This record gives sequence, structure tokens and C-alpha cells, in this order.
Amino acid sequence: MPKFKSCSTGRAFAENLLLEKTNLMAKMEKFEEDLEFLFSKLGQDMQREAKERLNKLKNRLIQLHRANLVKINHSVMELVCAKHLISKEYNVKVEHQLDGGLTCDLFAVKGYGSLIIEIETGFIPPEHALDPSAYNSARIASKIIRYSNHAGKFALGIPPHYILQIPQVFTLPPRQRALENLKTIKNLCDLYYQNPPVTLEEMKNSRLHVIYVIDVDNAAVQEVDPETYVRRKTLFISE
Repeated sequence: MPKFKSCSTGRAFAENLLLEKTNLMAKMEKFEEDLEFLFSKLGQDMQREAKERLNKLKNRLIQLHRANLVKINHSVMELVCAKHLISKEYNVKVEHQLDGGLTCDLFAVKGYGSLIIEIETGFIPPEHALDPSAYNSARIASKIIRYSNHAGKFALGIPPHYILQIPQVFTLPPRQRALENLKTIKNLCDLYYQNPPVTLEEMKNSRLHVIYVIDVDNAAVQEVDPETYVRRKTLFISE
């Protein structure tokens, strides 16, 4: 009897392994199908050279997904935003390595200027279900502080249905920032991010330069000035 039980257990394990592999392959195929469909949609009005550049970015995202390093919700937004940047004559990279162990979603260069774009979908982890606003505010502040010093300009890319919670201080020139406001933001960031903690020195020159509203449904991007965005968002959320 023990031998039969062992054989049965081994067969069940093999069947579960095969099922997991099949599900994984199906997810990979769905990712690639979705990205190919989006690429064909984006490429309809693109010139050959620009389309080839976008195709290279799409293929890189597919390779990264096969390594389980990217997810579809980020990747489609990256591809739509990349097309917009290419149309503005930027040279674009996706999932680009920066100094200090950081990886940015999009890194764009035009002439002597550089631009980093981080995609934010508004996802809140289950462990922060009871403090979503505080968590999100700290996340956005931390992103601005950590990434904006690695390029000439820093931007956030968001879907149309997501309202960013941006500390207003990061829309102001450094000379107009009050130290007390910076300390308040640092204290908030320190509640969630301690490895390493952000510093006041980093915060002094950190700035959000533009917001890209990325409409995947319509394959369109709208650029919004952060100061305008902060003023208008108060219609929907309280500070």
C-alpha cells in the first residue's frame, strides 16, 4: 500500500506542476498578445523609423516579462507613453538602470536633456488598506525625491482614473520651499521607507516637472503642469 500511495502522490505532484506550467505559459502568451495588439494600434500613424524604435521597446518588455520582471498594467502604459516621447524626438529606454540600484520605467534623452518617467497606477497593497492616502502620499513623495535627482527632469505617468496626491512643495522652485514643509514630508516618508531613508539634502532640489496622463483605451497621452494639477485635484480630495 505505501508504494501505491507514493506513486499516487508523485503523479498528483507532476499533474500540479504541469498545470502551473500551462497557466504560466497562458499568462505569458496573453501578455504578448496584448502588447502586440497595442503596438499595432500605436503604429498605425507612425513613420517607419519611429515604429522600429517602438518595436524594440515592445520586444524588451516581452523579454522582461518572460523573466517575470514586469506586469501588463505597467507595460502597456510604458508603451503608450514611449510612443508619445518618440513623437517628440526623444530617444527612449524602458526599465532603465540608474545609479544607486534604482530602475526607472522610462528614460528619455533629447539633445543634452534627460527625462525620467515613473508609472503610477494607484495600486495599494493589502497591508495598507486602512491607510491608503498616507501610504500613497509617502510613495509619491519618495518617488519624486529618489528619482528626480538622476535626470534633468522628472515626470509621473498615471491613468486618467487615478488622482495623484502630490506634496505641493515639489511643484515649487527650491528657493520657495519652507524647511518645515520638507521636514513634514520627510517624517511621512520615514514611516514607510527606511531602507535607506530619504534625506533633507535630497529633498531640497527634488522636483516634479510634468505629469503624463496616459489613456491606454485611446492610446493617447496628455501633458499636465504639476501646479495646475495640484490646484485642480483639490476639487476631488481633501489635503
